Amino acid sequence: MSARPEPNRPTLEDVAAYAGVSRSTASRALNNDSYVSAPARDAVLTAAARLGYTANLAARSLVTRRTGAMALVLSEPEAKVLDDPYFGAVIRAAYAELSAHGGQLLVMFVDNHADVPGVVRFLDGGHVDGALVFAPHRGDLLPGALGALRIPVVFGGRTHSGRRARHVVDFDNAAGARLAVDHLIDQGRRRIATVSGPAEHPAAAERLAGWRAAMRDRGLRGRNLIESGDFTIAGGEEAMRRLLYRAPDLDAVFAASDPMAAGALRALAALGRRVPADVAVIGFDDHPTLAPATTPPLTSVHQDPREQIRAMVAILLRLITGEQVPGERVVLPVSLTVRAST
Repeated sequence: MSARPEPNRPTLEDVAAYAGVSRSTASRALNNDSYVSAPARDAVLTAAARLGYTANLAARSLVTRRTGAMALVLSEPEAKVLDDPYFGAVIRAAYAELSAHGGQLLVMFVDNHADVPGVVRFLDGGHVDGALVFAPHRGDLLPGALGALRIPVVFGGRTHSGRRARHVVDFDNAAGARLAVDHLIDQGRRRIATVSGPAEHPAAAERLAGWRAAMRDRGLRGRNLIESGDFTIAGGEEAMRRLLYRAPDLDAVFAASDPMAAGALRALAALGRRVPADVAVIGFDDHPTLAPATTPPLTSVHQDPREQIRAMVAILLRLITGEQVPGERVVLPVSLTVRAST
């Protein structure tokens, strides 16, 4: 059944006639097809603007079988996502990037294993054209369940799925930890502790491995200098207290996230340790509102969620158009933003 145009609503045929081109040329121009000449494209866009033409998305979806919508799936409890500045940045970046491409964003939370079947059914039900997925925990059923989807999926970060995720965009977590340790050593620090993230989180494991390798390569011992947090301020504060109790002579700490570094700063201040005179502190994320606002401002490993989302969306759009994109793990570089905490 074909969709009928609304009364008095300009049609694609009206735009084509006004611009003096064929209907197919007008359609290609409005869809930003590269095979349309610049003069024809300009004529079509001018005609559409003057006539007040907007695409009939329902009719277009019948023809293209596309919805123009993509899902951002976050396999974390909603409350945790909304409290985590990193995921907040991911959501904003995904919204901005998809809007720039004329798409719509649907955000989905996977609170627990019981949510997985419903999420998979929804994604496979023709509601979205593709999915950007963050599922970072060991034992998460979601990555494996998504393997049978008929829509393309791009993962943000490595997963612990038994199936190898085909398209992954990640940051160089281990290199970031090395940057942090090297900077602290160059500042004369020798008792460098770390507040690591949850063991089931691949990024946390890679940051811990990077800290271990850097300490070993620079001839430093890390025994009794590791405490685990949960990527929260409270978790970082408690881990810092445990470290100070066990190793009161530590003179630096690398925390695997900015919230945990902020918690470490809180614990150090409460126990009378000066930063950086007594203990230097480095975080990971370089969150633009959190890192500069701590006391003192936080040195942090810089990663930009906008870069990750931009790369993920670029891959997803190519997959949606049917392009054969080789499966790979794209690893984005990180850097170090130095502030007063070191």
